[in-house]
Amino acid sequence: MNLYLRILSYVKPYWYFMAGAMVCMACFAVTSSATVWVALPFLQTLFGQETVQTDGAGPTGPTGPTGQAGQFDLAQDSANRLEQRTGMTGLRESLKERTSDLIRRPTRQATLERLCLIILFILLLKNISSYLQAYLMAFAENGVIKDLRNHLYIHLHRLSLSFFHRERTGELISRVSYDVMKINGTISAAFGTLIKEPMLVAVYLAILLILSWQLTLVSLVLLPFSVLVITMVGRRLRRSSTASQEAMADLTSTLQETVSGVRVVKAFNMEAFEISKFKRQTHHYFRTLLRLTHMHNLASPITEILGSVVGLAILWYGGRQVLEGDLLAPEDFLTFFLALFSMMKPVKELGQVHNRIQEGIAAADRVFSILDTAPEITDARDAAPLPRLRREIRFNRVTFRYDQAAESALEDIDLVVRSGETVALVGPSGGGKSTLVDLVARFYDPTGGRIEIDGKDLRSVTVASLREKMGIVTQDVILFNDTVRNNIAYGVEDMPRDRIRSAAAAANADAFIEQLPDGYDTFLGERGVRLSGGQRQRIAIARAILKDPQILIFDEATSSLDTESELLVQEAIDRLMKGRTALVIAHRLSTVQKADRVVVVDRGRIVQTGVHGSLIREDGLYRKLYNLQFRDQEPVVE
Repeated sequence: MNLYLRILSYVKPYWYFMAGAMVCMACFAVTSSATVWVALPFLQTLFGQETVQTDGAGPTGPTGPTGQAGQFDLAQDSANRLEQRTGMTGLRESLKERTSDLIRRPTRQATLERLCLIILFILLLKNISSYLQAYLMAFAENGVIKDLRNHLYIHLHRLSLSFFHRERTGELISRVSYDVMKINGTISAAFGTLIKEPMLVAVYLAILLILSWQLTLVSLVLLPFSVLVITMVGRRLRRSSTASQEAMADLTSTLQETVSGVRVVKAFNMEAFEISKFKRQTHHYFRTLLRLTHMHNLASPITEILGSVVGLAILWYGGRQVLEGDLLAPEDFLTFFLALFSMMKPVKELGQVHNRIQEGIAAADRVFSILDTAPEITDARDAAPLPRLRREIRFNRVTFRYDQAAESALEDIDLVVRSGETVALVGPSGGGKSTLVDLVARFYDPTGGRIEIDGKDLRSVTVASLREKMGIVTQDVILFNDTVRNNIAYGVEDMPRDRIRSAAAAANADAFIEQLPDGYDTFLGERGVRLSGGQRQRIAIARAILKDPQILIFDEATSSLDTESELLVQEAIDRLMKGRTALVIAHRLSTVQKADRVVVVDRGRIVQTGVHGSLIREDGLYRKLYNLQFRDQEPVVE
């Protein structure tokens, strides 16, 4: 119930559309019942005896049985019968009389013409109401889905990196697209079905009670059994719906991973393996959909069978009343049957609404589980913007572990990086280098100690102001399926062309960009697949140059490049680092020889610090790494 109410809370901004839709629903319900009620005078007009003459005299004269006196006798007799009847019977006869007064004309033909005009007007009003209700509901429903999807997407951007390390990309895509769309059925059920259909049931039920309360009670005998069966089906449907949504998430994840890693798939000749895995998952999804469809469609035949049983019972009981001739007139019985079967459609819809709600709640459970995930990195209540870096970045006894049960990734780190200094971080893979720079960008917070910029703890400044002052270039460059221009000027739509070109030239990228088919307007494809590794790196460096950051982080920026590309990228990096504070991670020790200081990190600790020349002379890890990397040359010894 709480999930259901939470879904409905998103409807609040669209209350005026919902109010308009409800007015149209009420109008639709009234006009729908009116079309049934006017069937009574229609039947009387076609099959009843003519009681009105145009010349004031019947065949046997003004006082004959069908003359004016005969009409007065019939009217008086009807009045006497009406006085003798009370309760529902009296109400029925009174309403019939008033309807007859509204429709009746001097001749039967004129009455029929007026009746047709009234029916046409009712049908026009009914269908206009139906259209407006559907449009207003669609506007509100799709608006809610849009807002919910935006809310989910915004929240994903607020979550920390650790969340994305735990979750599969395809799973998140499935929740933003497929699961959010499933919630749409819950909103439609809540305001479309649960308001419109009960209105229709209410007006039809009123007609049934007016015509014959005895027959109506007979028709309601099986209602509790219907509710019980539908509730049981709904519970099983929710479980089946959850299984189906999870299967779709698995399918989306596999598809996303395969498309993203298609180079690896082809290189290892694993097409058959991936196809087999995908087929297994599509078959599993197929089976869950079958179970879902089975449960979803079960309520409809159950409702129909129960309705048929009720209809036969009424046919038997009502037929007896008509045959007795005193309890129910034939035209009343036909109208009753017409109203009853008109009520079957909204009752059938109400029978399925529980199932739709359960499907939506199952999807909402998955969506809100993300929305309820609290970001690990947030601004403090009194967080202030970070001023310009003037003195230093200081690590003060910093400890960090990714999980409380895991070993420390960093342990007791003390390090000072002065403003304008280039510090190279080297060491074995998994030693903690990337974790150390991730803490500077505040992708994570230390589990012990603190990191300060000019004496300010990073947790006391706003995340946005911290990252505004940073430029990050990694080995795995992320480019977007957009133009070269928009990738360099990422997020800034009105960036002057000359500034973009100047940044590209500084990154040694302008020459190859001009040779692309459309120059700076060339689309790069997903993740920049149309460019080589060195070209992608230079685009990323141009993006960092254009941002003009104070603090630079290079994480293995040249480790996967060929010699020529490495030289071009390294030249661009050297140009970018001038006058800036830089942290450089590299496995290739040749790229860190120009650093102001080299910090060797191993097993989460700083084991050596110095410049290349002094470290190469020490009998330590740095010299071992250097000798391993340049083992074809004469090793360095003391």
